[in-house]
Amino acid sequence: MSKSEGPQTLRRLVLEDPQRISDGAGGYRESWAPLGLLWGTLKSQTGRTAGQEGGSLSLQRYRITLRATPQGSQSRPRPGQRFRQDQRFFRIVAVGEADPAGRYLTCQCIEELAQ
Repeated sequence: MSKSEGPQTLRRLVLEDPQRISDGAGGYRESWAPLGLLWGTLKSQTGRTAGQEGGSLSLQRYRITLRATPQGSQSRPRPGQRFRQDQRFFRIVAVGEADPAGRYLTCQCIEELAQ
């Protein structure tokens, strides 16, 4: 993968992990902690709109492909985490090997956009 322009352009992505932080009243709030910087390609897939209180939500699926990292590594993506690209967020729903040699990973992600 090269950093060339076009449909397969590498994008700078920050891998983030959800953290529960006590709210001091017996509950918690969710925060996101950065785990590392990765480079990957984004390929748009199917999308849909979902109704929500006070508006609608656009759910766009993406396939993000990046170089593999070893199992157990903090920088290896897993479901429940997310990628951040500037002000865009891609929730990771599944991760699998993209090639038989295991050199690349494919992450199935969903970008949520309020409309």
